[in-house]
This record gives sequence, C-alpha cells and structure tokens, in this order.
Amino acid sequence: MAIRIYNSLTKKKEDFVPLEEKVVRMYTCGVTVYDQCHIGHGRSLYIFDVIRRYLQFRGYDVHFIRNITDIDDKIINRAQELQKSWETVVQENIDAYKRDLKALRIDEADVEPRATENIESIQRDITGLIAKGYAYEVDGDVYFRVRQFKRYGQLSGQSIEKMLEAVRIEPDAKKADPLDFALWKKSKENEPGWPSPWGTGRPGWHIECSCMSLKHLQCRTLDIHAGGRDLIFPHHENEIAQAEPLTGKPFAQYWIHHGLLTINGQKMAKSLGNFITIQEALKTYRVDALKMFFLASHYASAIDFSDERMKEASKAVEKISILLKRVEPFSKTKSESKLWEDPSLALPAWREKFSEAMDDDFNTPKALACLFDFVSETHRFIDTHQRDRAYHHTITAAGKLIEQWCHEIFGLLGDDASDKPSEEQERLLQERQEARRNKDFRRSDELRDLLREKGCIVEDTKEGQSWRRG
Repeated sequence: MAIRIYNSLTKKKEDFVPLEEKVVRMYTCGVTVYDQCHIGHGRSLYIFDVIRRYLQFRGYDVHFIRNITDIDDKIINRAQELQKSWETVVQENIDAYKRDLKALRIDEADVEPRATENIESIQRDITGLIAKGYAYEVDGDVYFRVRQFKRYGQLSGQSIEKMLEAVRIEPDAKKADPLDFALWKKSKENEPGWPSPWGTGRPGWHIECSCMSLKHLQCRTLDIHAGGRDLIFPHHENEIAQAEPLTGKPFAQYWIHHGLLTINGQKMAKSLGNFITIQEALKTYRVDALKMFFLASHYASAIDFSDERMKEASKAVEKISILLKRVEPFSKTKSESKLWEDPSLALPAWREKFSEAMDDDFNTPKALACLFDFVSETHRFIDTHQRDRAYHHTITAAGKLIEQWCHEIFGLLGDDASDKPSEEQERLLQERQEARRNKDFRRSDELRDLLREKGCIVEDTKEGQSWRRG
C-alpha cells in the first residue's frame, strides 16, 4: 500500500511518489534563535521527526534538512533588549535548542544550515531574481515583485485582491507595490550586515529558506516541504515565488503543515503567563508523556495543552511500560517450539493494521489505537494461552513488535534518566506494590504520600501501579 499524504498545495490526499525512487528530500522550517524553544516548537520538531522515522521504516533513504534562522529582526531586538551582542544571543539559543533536541531524544537533521553561513548563496539567488525581472533594488534594499509571479497565492488559495485586504502594510515608501516583500535589507546603524552588490545589509527571512533548502538538498524540487500552518502565508507562499523563477521547476511536490498548539484554550504568550518552554515542561512531565500527548492528535489538527491531557498521556505511556515489563521474563526463557507466530495473536495482521494507519497521512491517533488494542490482546494472550506450543516465542515476538513501533517510529521508551524514577523512588514504588499485594492499604497510602513529596505521583489502574512526575 502506498503512503498517502494530504498535500496543502493541492488540498487533497495523494499517493506519495518521490522524484527519485526510494529517496526522499525533505525540508522543514526550523527555529529562529532569539529565545528558547517552547512546547509548540517541540511539537513541530517531534512530529516531523516521526514522519522522517516512518519514511525510513518504510525503506526510504531520507535526506532531511532543517534550517536555523540566526539573523532576523527578532534577534536584533532581543539583543538590544538584553544589552548583549546579537552573536551571543544566537549562540546561547542555539545551545539551548540543541539541549532541547537531546532532551526530547530527537536527532539533529542531516544538515542544519544557518542563514549567516549561506550569505553568498542567498546573494546569488537575489541577483538571479533581479536579472529575471522578479526583483528590484531601491537605496540598498531589494524587493520581490509579487505581481510578476503569476502563480502567487497557489498555496494559500488567496487572490491578490484578498491579500491586499488582509495584508499588514508597513510604512515603506520604497516599495513599488504594498505586497512586495524584502529579499535584502539595508543595515541600519549598529546593526549586523554583510557586504553585497546593493550595500551592507542582511537577507530577508523568506529568501533564506528557499535558498538553503535547494542548496543543501542539492535539487531543484523538494519532495516534501514541512512547517507550521501559520507559515503558509506569507512565508511559504514567498518561498515558492522566489524559488520557481530561478529553477523553472515546482519548488516542492508535497507540502505538509501541522496544526498549532494552545494552552488551556488560549494562544500561548508570555503576556498571558502561559508561555511554556520545553525545559519547563520537562521539569513536570516525562519526555514520553509529552511525546504521547503530541501523538494523540493528528499532526494537522490544532491541539490544546493542559495538565489533564498530560495525565492521560502519562497513563498511556505507563500502559505500554507495564506490558513490556510483563513480557520481559518470557524473552529470557528459551522456547522449545519452532519460530512461528501463533495465529491466535495474529502478529502479521497487527503489523498490517498499524501500517495502514501510518500510511494514511501519518495518522498517529489511529496507529496508537492499534498499538493499545495490541497491548490489550497481548495481556489476554499471556493470561489465556499458556498451553500454546509457541507461547513463549509469541509473547516475545509481540513485545519486540511493540518495541519496534515505539522505538523506531515514535521515539518512545528511551533510556533517558528523566524517564526513570530515582533509586529511592524505585525502592518506594516496589515497597508500595508489596504493600498492596499484602492488602496493607494504610501503608500503601503512606508510601503514595511519601512518593508525592519526592516528586512522584502514583496512580493505580487495572493494569497495575503507574507513576508520573509531579
């Protein structure tokens, strides 16, 4: 079965067919390093990592590029606000970004190009656009002629007239048209800048991405361009307009956009006091719980972050852990049966069901439903099929399949220390389990309260005792 992707460009699901067989060239817009990453960035970083992992799981050679915007108005303004050099602000936030990737157990991209390291290539693209009549220079600034690109609006589905109604027109007498946007900005006094044919300045945001994506993926058409829904207009629309006049080819075959994240129904903002960085979130919640929260909604959907939903995500992760702990002893026991999969558990059918879900536009909620149904079926098999001649082998194979889905595709159940209780917490958890087995519920409650004081929230489910950070 082919993977089907909802293409934001065509507004429909399409079979995924890369330009080069079994090779995928994928680009996603990365972070602008003027501040630490928040959990909305975390969703973007993680969900595109899952898509990359699944494409690799399906046998594709994925070439993955994710840029870093390290020169921008926001960076300059933040540096002035903090009374630091812009280079210091950039480096501090790149270090924080890489720390976040490591904490989330997300691999860096194959290349993570920085705008400031690609100035020469960006200038070359701007020069090409001027030569073709798509751009013009005025007093050190260079602008793109939007009306010159006849397909402008193809991604967002907006007409020029509608854009003029909605666009926020900033005072700029230099522009020939209010819709034209900057490719190169003349540096003001005390601002960073690089020499260019138009004077000292710096690149506009949009030209960075179109240039670096094609340059570092070494192609004229990307297979997949990904990013947040809020980037469709104007950022991604402008990328298309810049790239296609230079190459004469479609900029990207498939456009994938994820939905946005809110906090308790509100847009995340520092002014509202609900701005949560990745590091702040991980002080309260386990890495796998945060990932499970992201997986529980389709990537294209908006999601709302709340403590209640994080509790649900923690419980979901614990269900998997409980099953795998139960399976572990069987994997250490040699089975005398031949290596075959017991039809009563039907592992091939479960594999197919999981793949069908993920092939359907990376439908992680449907894939999770399959995963948890399979967890329940494996519990049932362990309880009721002791006489099956392939009993031990089938249980071991089921555990390996669950681990494969969790490890290889979802990046769950890693060995990060933050996902494990401390030695003291582990001792108290085991003592509490023993108390419950002995029906010493008073002692069980005492230990639960003690664990809470030590940052470990314990909950009892029908599958057994579970815990989360608190």
